Amino acid sequence: MTPLLRWRSAAAAAVALILALSASRADDTADFYRGRQIDLIVGNSPGGGYDVYARLLARHMGQYIPGNPNVVVQNMPGAGGLRAANYIYSVAPKDGSAFGLFARDIALVGLIGGNPNVQFDPRKFTWLGSSSSYVNDGYMLFVRKDAAVQSIEEARRPGSPPLVLGGSAEGASGDDVPVLLRDLLGLHIKLIAGYRDSSVLFIAVDRKEVDGRTVGLSAVRSAHPQWLGPNSDMRVLVQFARKTRLPEFPDVPTARELAPDDRSRALIELAELPYYLSRPFAAPPDVPPARAKVLQTAFLAAQRDRQYLEEAEKLKVDISPISGEDILQAIDGMAKTPSELREALRNLLAQK
Repeated sequence: MTPLLRWRSAAAAAVALILALSASRADDTADFYRGRQIDLIVGNSPGGGYDVYARLLARHMGQYIPGNPNVVVQNMPGAGGLRAANYIYSVAPKDGSAFGLFARDIALVGLIGGNPNVQFDPRKFTWLGSSSSYVNDGYMLFVRKDAAVQSIEEARRPGSPPLVLGGSAEGASGDDVPVLLRDLLGLHIKLIAGYRDSSVLFIAVDRKEVDGRTVGLSAVRSAHPQWLGPNSDMRVLVQFARKTRLPEFPDVPTARELAPDDRSRALIELAELPYYLSRPFAAPPDVPPARAKVLQTAFLAAQRDRQYLEEAEKLKVDISPISGEDILQAIDGMAKTPSELREALRNLLAQK
């Protein structure tokens, strides 16, 4: 046999071995997932924006996993999503049978430090991806039209009455964003925290217990659409987590526009980075590589599924997915932010 023929024979044998091993791994993965339940842990209460995304994914992702397991949502609210993140990181099985959906700022909270309840390194999760990168969304300051304060100018005026906003758990965006608007933009805001969840907060505003709240536009579209439209009792004063104004709100300024100086703008931009991974899904660290790849591939496949997208449109939620690798790159970008800015942001959020 000539050297060329020997090389071709060896190459063919190597390809056959790789294909055989791949088929064997696929069979092993299908055997593991067949008839199994995958737990999807959501760090928020039922009915809110995160829960909507989780249940939407759960209805479609299993068909893209070999063995077609059922994906079952389990809500685990607490500490602004930290309870669920800690559970997935340290307690949940690491065999590919569990993953979670956390608050978008979990990665940043883990990086800036200072919170004794954080028991994870965000860089070590097995990230699947995020259903939304906030392309068509924004975190908005909604205020009742009959509130004492009706404009940014009034909210900044010395001696003006406070804008009373409702918030929920420590570490949640609904609590953090009002603090940033208050301390970086100079808005006279009084935060009433402690509401159980997003659905209760909507009711509190409608009942005039508080003047308004900060909340994602997609959450309003899907869970409380009566706040939108010309006959709404609400107005929007600020668009947070937006580089530019949404076409739907051309007259509402972004937080970046309202920043009084370069340092305030830099802190706002740092606080807005997590919104790129707005609905982040992750499995525990050290999931077997073949199963991790299956979960990551299935997650992205579900985001392209026609029925999934039709449901998302009906629910009025933004689908602009990014991959697990994109999330790791975003976390790396947060980690490279100057330590002075990270420390300043940590101190700001500790002064609620």
